[in-house]
Amino acid sequence: MRAFLDRIQAINPLVNALVTITPEEAMKAAAAADEALARGVKPGLLHGLPVAHKDLQPTAGVRTTFGSPIFADHVPSQDSPLVARLRAAGAILAGKSNTPEFGAGSQTFNPVFGATLNPYDRTKTCGGSSGGAAVALACGMIPIADGTDMGGSLRNPAAFCGVVGMRPSPPPQEPAWQTLSVEGPMARGVGDVALLYAAIEGSSMSAEDVSEALKPDVQGARIAWLTALGPPGDVPFDSRVVDVMESARPLFASIGCVVDDATLDLSGADRVFRTLRAKAFVEKHAATVRGHRELVKQAVLEEIERGERQSAEDVNAAERRRHDIKREVAAFMKRYDFLVLPTTQVPPFDVTSPYVTEISGVTMTTYIDWMKSCYYVSAVGHPAISVPCGMTANGLPVGLQIVGRDRDDWGTLRIAAAFEQARGAFPPPSL
Repeated sequence: MRAFLDRIQAINPLVNALVTITPEEAMKAAAAADEALARGVKPGLLHGLPVAHKDLQPTAGVRTTFGSPIFADHVPSQDSPLVARLRAAGAILAGKSNTPEFGAGSQTFNPVFGATLNPYDRTKTCGGSSGGAAVALACGMIPIADGTDMGGSLRNPAAFCGVVGMRPSPPPQEPAWQTLSVEGPMARGVGDVALLYAAIEGSSMSAEDVSEALKPDVQGARIAWLTALGPPGDVPFDSRVVDVMESARPLFASIGCVVDDATLDLSGADRVFRTLRAKAFVEKHAATVRGHRELVKQAVLEEIERGERQSAEDVNAAERRRHDIKREVAAFMKRYDFLVLPTTQVPPFDVTSPYVTEISGVTMTTYIDWMKSCYYVSAVGHPAISVPCGMTANGLPVGLQIVGRDRDDWGTLRIAAAFEQARGAFPPPSL
């Protein structure tokens, strides 16, 4: 714990990844963890591991701002269920990770703490909304971190920062109408992501069980290498991302996979995602924002206003189309075990730009247009993981997204581990 806290003290001021740090509490908890081992107490799955909780997760007695001036001094009295679960597994809070206001957008900045910087190039964004977590991991400030993912918030920053982020399947106990946003794990490698995923799921697995579950056994797996997603021209990709992705393709053949070029038409996924996203913003934030509009960024206000304009039939139509898309993808994946595509449509961009406005000559009209490669997958609901696959010519990470069959989370982790092993060590930032 002392080594990680020293690293935080040295590096965090350069990148602004962790926004509330708890060194005294962390050292006390680490001492208690040592004492428990000395007494012969059976350790939990995450015993003694420092963790950063996203600043959207309430933490008892520790400031939680949601990236909003409304909550700049908010100190919850209770942990969120996820925080409580990880604490019970033995993880120790080292700090809260930065996030955009209410987690809206894949660029991590807010009026409370400012922007988090990409450790590979501090003039570039780290992505978001779990951007602080990705940067803290990439810089070696923590070994594991949690995040949330509605439209790519675990996968996007993982891709931009050279770490691994997984969007798991929605928990089966969640209401059917609340499965667009999920909580999930992030770490520097697939093995650590799997360990944290097991703890998030409340699994009774041991660390040895997790290692056994990841043993590469992907011989003969069929992969759809997606060269297009959605209707023709709907999801443009920057050529720098495509070039790096293509250079990683032979690695799948090297681990025994069969790779086919494929296209997947997800017509209607855009409307599904935008409709259900706006509905979620109304449910989560409308009451809070109503009395503080002047303190809330425009993108959040617009999402709420759009959600309030929607009719019940709009939402029903989106749910019906989402059901159809899931059925179409299930039929498509009878031929394939996994889909592979770029995690992001662009490499990391200027940190002073709120969002991407153009990709390969195609204009982006809203702050989320450039995130379709992630949020179309969110609309489908299958597990997806972003693994670093290479670097652009100017040294920026590119992530490869692997999408599994419905609820095949461990299969998705397994092939990601096999790919990672074939790829070899990924270069860390030079900070």
